[in-house]
Amino acid sequence: MKRISLLPILMLALSFSFYSCSDDDDGSGNLPPVMNNTIADVVIANENYSVLEAALIKTDLVSIFQGSSEYTVFAPNNQAFQDFLSDNGFASLDEVPTDVLTQVLLYHVVPGNLQAADLQTQYYSTLSLEEDSQAYLSLYADTSSGVELNGATAVITPNIEADNGVIHGIETVLSLPTVADLAIYNDNFNTLVTALGNGGNTTDFLGLASDPSADITVFAPTNDAFDTFLNDLGVTLPDVSGPVLDNLLRNHVVASSVASTQLSTMYVNTEATFDATSNKLSMYINTENGVTLNGQSNVIVADVVGVNGIIHAVDAVVVLPTIVTFATADSTFETLVSALTRETSFTYVDLLNTENGTSPAPFTVFAPTNDAFADLLTELGASSLADIDAATLEATLNMHVITGANVTASDLTSGAVTTAGGEMITIDASNATITDPNSRVSNIIVTDVQASNGVIHAIDKVILPALP
Repeated sequence: MKRISLLPILMLALSFSFYSCSDDDDGSGNLPPVMNNTIADVVIANENYSVLEAALIKTDLVSIFQGSSEYTVFAPNNQAFQDFLSDNGFASLDEVPTDVLTQVLLYHVVPGNLQAADLQTQYYSTLSLEEDSQAYLSLYADTSSGVELNGATAVITPNIEADNGVIHGIETVLSLPTVADLAIYNDNFNTLVTALGNGGNTTDFLGLASDPSADITVFAPTNDAFDTFLNDLGVTLPDVSGPVLDNLLRNHVVASSVASTQLSTMYVNTEATFDATSNKLSMYINTENGVTLNGQSNVIVADVVGVNGIIHAVDAVVVLPTIVTFATADSTFETLVSALTRETSFTYVDLLNTENGTSPAPFTVFAPTNDAFADLLTELGASSLADIDAATLEATLNMHVITGANVTASDLTSGAVTTAGGEMITIDASNATITDPNSRVSNIIVTDVQASNGVIHAIDKVILPALP
């Protein structure tokens, strides 16, 4: 009898089974590329990176660099790690807390395959996470002369190729940066850094921004923004100092980490204050078309993330806001602004821009919304503001302003109050309502929009003077 070998048949069956059932098959018959020289392989094979290898093993990060995802790794050599251990008081890698070492290592990794020639002077997001916001920490690269990272660390061995990315060798372990570090690294913030370190400041801004335990957001004007601001005033930076500069800088700081994805059209409080009080100035953020602050300053680079907060670079200095600033920036008050500026004889804009400390500032303004004015027109049977005569409109607007007082929601008391036009309104503080001379009741719906020369409370019904 003729003997038939089963080996070829068995091998064919096994081969068919492998190609049809493999989990790696994407369904199209195309298998993922074979990785023979991953970033992990390169590190393991290079004796100059033996400590980096040990660190990756300790933190269980090796597998990240064995996959198909592409990364750019700025790889510290052995001497860099020895210096890192010595500088931080560790006798060996084993003494470094694993969670700390993990974030330090991930800070040296940028998604994508960026050859040295691809790198630009800018911030890059790394794989290291800021604890509170869970945003990725930023790394600053300067390519004006070679490639320098975070102001001091040069790439000494660029473009070490791997199947899943590229390695650039460096001689320093990069420290996780604070907000102050990230501003200092970037020459475009030189004027800001100089201002923050001004000896006349009553706030230690650089100390605050360098404190790893802080949690802040800084809307950071560029050098060009400061140049425009100073030129408009006809002064130089040394001419602006002391409490004035201090409060101006505080007007760019929010006391929490706020990533761009968390911003919406809203008011937030800055660290600037009204007069000598603890009342924090408001900032109006509009996100309808990018991010605009107080209608005057735009975010041009978002989410520069440090361990203690976030920087958003802006194209204009955010000056201390007045009542007019918020009225014109917030579209909720468009009809109010139209009313305030309808007649050439009206001086409300100049009045409500009056600097605090100059009579009749400060002001408390009960600001009707657009809907409140629309309801008024319906109530009066008018088709537009043009149907209301100038004298009546002026008397109506005066009913919404109290001069010489910055009355916040917590300071409101029940009783009669004299308005700018001399007529009285009655406030019910417990119910947050205002009754006009015609017994019409307005509800206070938004409180404490704090400006540098007064405070705004939004209301849902226009207050009218006594009608005949």
